[in-house]
Formats: sequence, C-alpha cells, structure tokens
Amino acid sequence: MNIVAFERAKQGTGASRRLRNTGRTPGIVYGGAAETSLIEIDHNALWHALKKEAFHSSVLDMEIAGKAQKVLLRDVQMHPFKQLILHIDFQRVDATTKLHMKVPLHFSGDENSPAVKTDGCIANHILTEIEVLCLPTDLPEFIAVDLSGLKKGRSLHLNDIVLPKGVSAVTHGKNNPVVVSVVAVAGAAEAAPAADAAAPAKAAAGKAAAKPAAKPAAKK
Repeated sequence: MNIVAFERAKQGTGASRRLRNTGRTPGIVYGGAAETSLIEIDHNALWHALKKEAFHSSVLDMEIAGKAQKVLLRDVQMHPFKQLILHIDFQRVDATTKLHMKVPLHFSGDENSPAVKTDGCIANHILTEIEVLCLPTDLPEFIAVDLSGLKKGRSLHLNDIVLPKGVSAVTHGKNNPVVVSVVAVAGAAEAAPAADAAAPAKAAAGKAAAKPAAKPAAKK
C-alpha cells in the first residue's frame, strides 16, 4: 500500500493541535540509519487507510518529499470519543533485517468439517492473529487457515498451521498454543438422548392405540 506524508517543521502540543484543525495528523517515522522524521498526513486519507487490514500488517510504501521508503505502522493514538486520529508512528524497514509483526489469521472451511457438519459442534477461534518473524519481503498480508479437517474432541494448534516460506511464529515461551478449539453445542448434545428416550414411549403409545377396544358385556 502507498501513503503520502509531508515533512513537519513544528512540534509540541500547540503545534499538533493547530495541525489537526487543518485536517492533518501529526506523526513520526523512526528506525534505520536515518534520524527520526516529523511528518504530517491528510487525516481523511489516513482514516480510510486504517480501515484496511493490510495497512496494519503489511510493509507500506511511504513517500516523503518525493522520496520513497519502506515503513511499518507501529502505533496509532485515537481520541477517546471523537473520530479523530491524534498521532501515528511508523518504523522504517531494512530489507536485510528480520522483523517482528502481528499477522491476522483468515479462517475458512469450518462449515465443511466433520465436527461442525456431522457432530453439531462449533469452531471457537482462540487466536485471530499471530506474531511472526521474517524478512520484509516475506511478510504475508494474512495467513490462511483451513478448518475443514476439524474433528470433535480435538483442537487446532499453532504447529498444525502451515506458515509461508521464510516465516516463523513467535510464541514468547508458550508451547504450541491452541488456535481453534472445537466446542460441542449443549442443545445438540442433549437432543439425541432425549429423542432416544422418547422413542420407547411413542412405540408403547402406538401399540396401545392399535389394540382393539374391549367389547361391552352383554346385558342379561
């Protein structure tokens, strides 16, 4: 994704407030060999960009004063109740240095799995994103997770997910965390035994209805 930024000369609370009043959002770009740069970005363009998933998890092409550089979104400060972006931080990307980044998981196929389709279970998404370590060129926009093989009584763990080439997961000491758990629906589990228990009663009622009524005794 592309984003256009402009150099910002002034800093401080007052300068940032005046900048926001003109429809611009103050920000910084840090990291790499260059010094931290003060920038400003059109607020409306930035607002719409933040609604896109790729803006949060992809390497961005930022243009400042006609020069392009690779950056990552690192922090966004929002107003507590207004639809207003107060400040935004970007980090420069070095093509030869691996980076840590959170990548969203895109799930599919759970409705076709034996757990959901046959056994009446539901797939509970424990994690919706994972942190990865990779070079900028290998950073995926998202990671696809196929749930069509889910079975009742079993969970999908991080080691079960096939990661793109050059990408490794960062677990911070957690041993193979659960990504998706299979949960049995209580109503579906109880419905079957209830139906089985009702079957003998229905059969007995049917036999009683089929049995001919006794003839009244003849009057003497």
